[in-house]
Amino acid sequence: MPAAAIAMFRALSERLHGRSTGMLARLEQRLPQIAVGWFLLVAVASVLRILFSPAASAGETTVAPYILLTVAPVATFVLALRWFADGDRLPQPSLRLAQVGRWRDVGRHEAERHALYGTSGIMLSLLIGMLINVPVRTAEYLVTMPAISAGAPAWLATLHLAMTVDVVLLSSLYVIAFVMALRRVALFPRFLLLVWMVDIASQLFIAHVSMAVGLPTGVAGALHGLLDGNVKKVLISIALWLPYLLLSTRVNVTFRHRLPA
Repeated sequence: MPAAAIAMFRALSERLHGRSTGMLARLEQRLPQIAVGWFLLVAVASVLRILFSPAASAGETTVAPYILLTVAPVATFVLALRWFADGDRLPQPSLRLAQVGRWRDVGRHEAERHALYGTSGIMLSLLIGMLINVPVRTAEYLVTMPAISAGAPAWLATLHLAMTVDVVLLSSLYVIAFVMALRRVALFPRFLLLVWMVDIASQLFIAHVSMAVGLPTGVAGALHGLLDGNVKKVLISIALWLPYLLLSTRVNVTFRHRLPA
């Protein structure tokens, strides 16, 4: 490769790295504003959803799911920031699951001095994707699931419960994964893989429940399309990010404290 092309590539890489580092710093600075903004936005959206659902009332059955929807991700976010305040100092796991490639272990201080240590670069795209997944799933829930009262049909009450558990649980898990990545916790890669597996299992469980309760034909078709889309999104995420999590030098030096041998 000509020297001029190499110099141009290096200059572009440095520029992109500097830009991603700046974006990461701004993201960390705005975490409190993001949490407050999320709380207010979802609270307002939940109130509107209840008001415009004709079968809803102000009872516990109607309101409780929306309280969980609003509060759970914020509470999980605050707790995760506390749990992983010193995430980069937590010990490495004794058993390595990522065995692909040839690597040599280094100490924490040597890893931290490496040029690729940290969650900038391409890694920032993964962080933002995990964070965006929360409002996307919440929006799907608010659009597809009406607010219900205690007298709702059994099939609707069962489906509503399953969908509520799904969105609250997965939103909380993706928030925890985001904080683990941000705080450079060693267990982040395998935790994200676990979240992906839980996500797929949750969609399959909802499909099983919906078949058991006997949904109306139109509802069953729409639900199948939603669940199928969710599973495909997770599989695409796995196909895109799992090789990166296994082979990237940045991921390995940051989370596994090892470098190419």
